[in-house]
Amino acid sequence: MTSPANASANELTTLAVGANGDRPVPLSILDLVPVGDDAGPQSALWWTTELAKSAERWGYHRFWVPEHHSFPASASPAPAVLLAHLAAVTQHIRLGSGGVMLTNHAPLLVAEQFGLLDLLYPGRMDLGVGRASGGHPAINQALRRSDPDAGPTYLEQVAELLGFVGGGFPGDHPYTRDHVHVVPAARDLPVWMLGSGMSGAEAAALFGLPFAGAYHINPEQSLVALGSYRDTFQPSDSLQEPYTMVSVNVVCAETDAAALRLARSGALAMAWARSGLSVSVPTPETAEKHACTSAEEEFIRQWLGHTVHGSPETVRRGLEQLHKRTGADELMLTTLMPNSHARLHSYELVAQEFRRAEGPATP
Repeated sequence: MTSPANASANELTTLAVGANGDRPVPLSILDLVPVGDDAGPQSALWWTTELAKSAERWGYHRFWVPEHHSFPASASPAPAVLLAHLAAVTQHIRLGSGGVMLTNHAPLLVAEQFGLLDLLYPGRMDLGVGRASGGHPAINQALRRSDPDAGPTYLEQVAELLGFVGGGFPGDHPYTRDHVHVVPAARDLPVWMLGSGMSGAEAAALFGLPFAGAYHINPEQSLVALGSYRDTFQPSDSLQEPYTMVSVNVVCAETDAAALRLARSGALAMAWARSGLSVSVPTPETAEKHACTSAEEEFIRQWLGHTVHGSPETVRRGLEQLHKRTGADELMLTTLMPNSHARLHSYELVAQEFRRAEGPATP
């Protein structure tokens, strides 16, 4: 197995899943910077900062943040800005975007932003790229997104980004003739393709990039995408074999019942978001008092069915089963839990469980 740049198989953290004797895989965090209905964005950013510092101390491999616009449940509209802050308060944990929505930005601008980050914090940045829209058509308009059928295709945008990041352009390309440069350039920056469906998998396979499947958004479709990516992968200079990471919702507490209570908050928030409501994440108390409609209850049931939640032992078994089911090279944990103390404690419990099960880390 050939791993992506700066994530080779012999650089595992102390946290690893070893299902039924299979090879271990690193565990990472995708923090959604959740905004609870009992606190605001400033508090959310403070807790994300604390989580990044703690994740480094606990031994997590990567810490990524998303791009969301006009989404009250998340305080992360500008990944590059937030990553600069997080890099300044940590020392070695890999940081990245989960991801930059390339359809919202000019590829040159993305390459420049992450080139600057890579220069300031060498060897620590991952550029995860997705194509999800801003959401509602009005948000797309506010982002100055043009008609997707009128501009370049997503694959063309990815190709342009890769040209700016390090691949270069043919000699007769306008950017070559007119000397369009990225300053500072980041020629060794790892680029990941993200996706809950087929477009990200298609791009990752075509350009020989690692693929992060968003199981936490669309479980069944992401499994199909993972299979397609592996079947159609074309080797590149940076990656000779397929390399995958799977993101999954995880809520861990001392007991299964306590974890379920916390997990319902994020599930209810997503039920509201899918129905068009623009709200922050409810507290467990608010979620308990809310009289769910039949549609909300069905959504919550399905959402929790694909969420790994429970005591540390229960979560470990769930992650082992997911690893076995997906064959992922890495797993990335995420949650919409609004209670910030409980959110940090959830990741700490997972770290403790895997250290206990795996024993001391190998130097």
